Amino acid sequence: MRIKPKVPLRFKMLVAMLLVVSVVLSVITFTMARLFHVDKTAYIHDLTSTVVLHTAAEANALMTGYRERLRLFSKVMGGEVDPERQRVLKGLFEEFGEFVMVTRTTPDGEETVYDAAGLQAAGVAREELERYRERHLPPATLTAGESHVENSTVSPKLPTLTLTICEPSANGAEAVTASAVIRLDRLQGLARRSRVFETFLLDSNGTFLAHSDKMKIGAAVARGWRERVGRLPGSGTTMEYRSDGRGMVGGFSPIACGKLTAGVQIPKSAAYLTSRKLLSDLLAVSLSLLAAASLLSLFWSRRLTRPIEKLSEATRMVGQGRFDIEVKTDSSDEIGALADSFNTMAVELNGREKALKELYAQLVQSEKMAAFGALGAGIAHEVKNPLAGILGIAQLSMRGVEESTSIGKNLKIIEKETKRCKNIIENLLKFARQERVEFEEVDLRQVVSDAIAIVDHQLGINSIRVEKELADRLPACSGNANQLQQVLMNLMINAQQAMSGSPGTIRLTAREGAQGWLELRIADSGPGIPEKIRAKIFDPFFTTKPAGQGTGLGLSVTYGIVKDHGGDIRVEGGEGEGATFVITLPTLGTL
Repeated sequence: MRIKPKVPLRFKMLVAMLLVVSVVLSVITFTMARLFHVDKTAYIHDLTSTVVLHTAAEANALMTGYRERLRLFSKVMGGEVDPERQRVLKGLFEEFGEFVMVTRTTPDGEETVYDAAGLQAAGVAREELERYRERHLPPATLTAGESHVENSTVSPKLPTLTLTICEPSANGAEAVTASAVIRLDRLQGLARRSRVFETFLLDSNGTFLAHSDKMKIGAAVARGWRERVGRLPGSGTTMEYRSDGRGMVGGFSPIACGKLTAGVQIPKSAAYLTSRKLLSDLLAVSLSLLAAASLLSLFWSRRLTRPIEKLSEATRMVGQGRFDIEVKTDSSDEIGALADSFNTMAVELNGREKALKELYAQLVQSEKMAAFGALGAGIAHEVKNPLAGILGIAQLSMRGVEESTSIGKNLKIIEKETKRCKNIIENLLKFARQERVEFEEVDLRQVVSDAIAIVDHQLGINSIRVEKELADRLPACSGNANQLQQVLMNLMINAQQAMSGSPGTIRLTAREGAQGWLELRIADSGPGIPEKIRAKIFDPFFTTKPAGQGTGLGLSVTYGIVKDHGGDIRVEGGEGEGATFVITLPTLGTL
């Protein structure tokens, strides 16, 4: 026998209290940190989305303004060469100070104008811009109405972009292409506006057009997250990625004018700095609370333990007659020994109560069956003699009536059904005397038809329509036709009563099943049978009908008849789906 080491109850209470407090504090700390992190993540993403959308809107407005000014330049350059036009172009360069060079290309040739003063002030020669233009001509696929933007910085002293537009000519000839070299000062100022986010603009080639870090202008974007940015939806997106080995949170939005992309990003370490600070504070508070709980548990460990309360509650439940109770405890002290003794007592009392209930149920059932047998035998003797008289009178009456008349047909039915009632009475007497019913070859199609003919009138009165679907050729089975007919009548009458006067349908289907068995299905459109009582419907004296409206023997007798025929009966369909009784019987070939 294994000896359990005894542990003081006070020590157990101390350890239990510390464990509970530790778990609670851990859960609280983890939950608060997680909730704060989720909230912080949502805030960072929302803020990133807001900043990038504002940046994209301002950049789009700026680029749209540049495009309209370039169109104005193109219109002025399309006129005749005279001093007045030169004066206007000079005025445009003075008014639009960002424009450095403008080129207008038509099928007849190319014309270029410069801001000579601006180039001289920046220390950039006109030839440098021309050489860059020769190396970076606008896309040949540019169609009328489209615009193209790319970085065209030829000197760090003069960061510029090239804006190219394609416009239809006024006389309907080929389109006119206009290109402008524009300073990046305003776009760069837009990129340096935020002191929190790293802001930038990308051209269609994946090159930084503007950046809060001036040294990155003209550099190519890392390929990793550039591919994800290239699949942006129309409204942009916010995502997390890695750039230069650092985790980043970035927002990106497309710019319609020039096919640019606006982007803002912030390192995760900076975005979630407050989250780490909160986690450190929560950890310090948790340790403080854990220390306080240790001191408090020393006081509460002197009090009574929870197992004693469980034993007290269990004792009251046993006093109320509930013996299926168990007090669970793993302790090896006095409380554990008391709980084990109590559980043993409850198990013994529960077993004795179940044995008494089973004996009482068997006694009641035995008395019911004895009374049923005696009552059935007496009724059978009383009914048998009147039935013999009815049968004799019907047979005498048939001698003076032709069978083809309606009276003759009715008398024939009376004779047949009286014989069937007589056979049922004789079977009831045999049942009371525990005698076996004689079986013979039975045509199941005829049994189904006879059963429907008997109950069809009663079902029709209650608005119940009977349908049958019988296979053309059914193998014969061995059985008693009257008993099988009684089974079908019981099931159809039960279905009619279950519908409670509502219109419905009863469908009988007979076919040859698998391995030579006969399958008979009786389906109704009633309320169905609840799952909780389905296992009890074949029990003797079980009924859901009100007192005085049912004995609970119909389905029990039906079950017994089917079993006596070597078959099986089961019920299908859930509550509210109607009930379907499936009867399987062996054919003569399978016996």
